[in-house]
Amino acid sequence: MSAQSLPEPTSLRDLTSRQLQGGLAAWLGWLFDGMDSTLYVLVAGSLVPMLVPAGTPKATIVHIGSYIQAALLVGWALGGTLFGRVGDRIGRSRTMALTILLFSLCTGLSTLAPNWQTFLVLRFLAALGIGGEWAAGSSLVCETWPKRWRPWVSATLQSAFQCGILVATLAAGVFAANPRLVFLVGALPALLVYWIRRAVPEPEEWTTAKQQQPDPPVIELFRGPVLRTTLLSLLICSASLTTVWALIFWYPQQLRQLPDIAHWSDVQKQHYVAFASLITTVMAIGGNYFAAFLARCFNYKVAISITFIGAWLAMLAAYAFPHNHITILYYIIWAHFFSQGVFGLYPLYIPPLFPTLLRTTGAGFSYNTGRIVAAIGTVVFGVLAPVSNFAQALVWVAWLYVPALFIALLIPEPSQEGLPEQAAS
Repeated sequence: MSAQSLPEPTSLRDLTSRQLQGGLAAWLGWLFDGMDSTLYVLVAGSLVPMLVPAGTPKATIVHIGSYIQAALLVGWALGGTLFGRVGDRIGRSRTMALTILLFSLCTGLSTLAPNWQTFLVLRFLAALGIGGEWAAGSSLVCETWPKRWRPWVSATLQSAFQCGILVATLAAGVFAANPRLVFLVGALPALLVYWIRRAVPEPEEWTTAKQQQPDPPVIELFRGPVLRTTLLSLLICSASLTTVWALIFWYPQQLRQLPDIAHWSDVQKQHYVAFASLITTVMAIGGNYFAAFLARCFNYKVAISITFIGAWLAMLAAYAFPHNHITILYYIIWAHFFSQGVFGLYPLYIPPLFPTLLRTTGAGFSYNTGRIVAAIGTVVFGVLAPVSNFAQALVWVAWLYVPALFIALLIPEPSQEGLPEQAAS
């Protein structure tokens, strides 16, 4: 009897070792994704000046910092699209191992970068792997875990990303005096690859589909009922990622430049930013499960809409008015609660919208192409923001949630079969 014909598990005790190993591999992969993608954000303010020639103007340093972040986001997008296709062709488990190896090695090598150009290239290559792991891990869990658990399992996967941010925060605090060394921590995920290849088999759903039908061409993403799914998924991801990554990247820089901490040393400011990252990350995990709760009680459309409204209001409260280094924390934790909370839905919301042999391709393309939009936004807001204060830029970012809310009203809902209701009708 195949696993697909067995009754759906009702508790964790009913899960098979295959399901548990796949879930653990995806969770760990996402943890290292979160760690790797956040290391630079936490140390950019002190690291970039070390990578540029002495005497470089402060405005130029700020712009270079945003270029490096943009390179990560573009690499993330391209990697998600490239390895999404690889995942549909060679399997989810194999693709996870390949992408984790890529981003861990390139992150470790970033420690040795002699200048910002080399560092940018290494960040770009690492991001290819980070983006690819997202689609492969999401599809692996989507095809092996119970469908009715999707909102909670999705939030748990995203919480792994947040736990990775906590690890990055700890590393940034430990290596505050020498931010280059923080990237050595990013090499650790390479140790996970051997276990994945030995212990995590390919999902039966993918294996069966691979045996029964030929690989559909990528153009199928832009034909028939799948076209609507592709476009709406791309739009909702673009809106979400542009706003959240502008917030994630610029809020530490804004905190460092608050007037009431201007007399602090660089190490003191780094510790303050690390503390802010800690509490906002914990709140983001809570936001993941809050969004899952809304999806279970209502649907994905309602859950995404509520989180967008909450993020918009919280960001305006945090950055449209002046605050000191204590009071601003009360507002930014809610900005992260809502803006990052919505990403607790996407891991197991987006992949099931696509057919099995287009699943990692479609999810990788839709989710990660949104990072190109986010990359452009990061550079634009970085160039336009006053060098002495990024609050105005973050206020502009907050208003992006208004069109995003209208997009949320059009998104499809996954059916029990894992296809969009609109496509099935």
